[in-house]
Amino acid sequence: MSHADTRNKFLAVFEGIREELIAHMKSEKMPEDAIAWFNENLIYNVPGGKLNRGISVVDSVSILLNRLPTDDEYFKAALLGWCIELLQAFFLVSDDIMDRSISRRGQPCWYRVSDVKGLGKVHNIAVNDSCMLEGAIYHILKNHFRRETYYVDLLELFQEVTYKTEMGQLVDQITAPEDNLNIDKYTLPKHTFIVRYKTAYYSFYLSVALAMRMCGVPDAYELNGKTVEPYKEADRILIPMGEFFQVQDDYLDYHGTEAQIGKIGTDIIDGKCSWCVCTALTHGTDTQKQFLFENYGKKGPEQTMREQAVKDMYNDEEGLNIPKHYEEYSKNAVEEINAMIELVPEPGVQDELRGDRLRRDVFRAFLSKITDRTA
Repeated sequence: MSHADTRNKFLAVFEGIREELIAHMKSEKMPEDAIAWFNENLIYNVPGGKLNRGISVVDSVSILLNRLPTDDEYFKAALLGWCIELLQAFFLVSDDIMDRSISRRGQPCWYRVSDVKGLGKVHNIAVNDSCMLEGAIYHILKNHFRRETYYVDLLELFQEVTYKTEMGQLVDQITAPEDNLNIDKYTLPKHTFIVRYKTAYYSFYLSVALAMRMCGVPDAYELNGKTVEPYKEADRILIPMGEFFQVQDDYLDYHGTEAQIGKIGTDIIDGKCSWCVCTALTHGTDTQKQFLFENYGKKGPEQTMREQAVKDMYNDEEGLNIPKHYEEYSKNAVEEINAMIELVPEPGVQDELRGDRLRRDVFRAFLSKITDRTA
């Protein structure tokens, strides 16, 4: 199946979810304007991204089963995938408010939308809208999975991963407070902590862990006389993979165009604790560090000029040369992750058709989606 066909099949499930959520609003006797608003919230914020997180649940289920899923298996996997996309939307709508971002996925951030179908501007209503996107996750899980033996596992996964992500967001926000910026606190270890909690768990671990629960993969099993703990194996590989993904994001924020990445990069102006600035502070001279202290995250009439000056310093092939550091980091990260994947115990031929055993191809498929990405 082509990428377009895969995406369209997955999107078709969203339409059913949207209709189900709107029907529930109607059953609660919600006013028509509130129903219309929630409908626009769903359409505007949920299906517009690359959908990699959601589709990866379906892909992982297929790999674990070692066959094409049945229609019912596909539907359940897609539902879980869309729950991740709802979680992503919840995080992004909230994050854009906190960061005062301008655009997202090639359109104004939700809180900046000036009119919702004649119902008025969004502004601070976006805070509640983000919470409703999160609430929709648990409505879908209850409607479709409460009779499954792994229902509580799904609830715990979403709650635990959401909490971890919010922990990462907290550290990110207090490390780079807008009113008291101090990039002297920015280090690569601090960056690693933030991105592992803020990004890696929900963007990488969650997709695979949900697929594993759906396929009946237990917490531990015996294989060739050894005890395998598949969820710990998944954590060991997918969290570093999520870190790699966020480093890519940080690099593209400064080096990519709006057409490429679907948003205007704001990390330099916002003074974010980005991999790029942490790398610059780690490898830069005292003069270069002082330049960053004077220009990084400095808002005001000259912010565009200061931002370009920082980019120029990053790009200096005789100086910091952040693109070269990134190229070296990417090469090493892919090699290290592939080496970790090779250590995953594989089921033998006798277990070829079992869906409840972890397989290396789950991780290879995920890694292939992000290697050398430009958006």
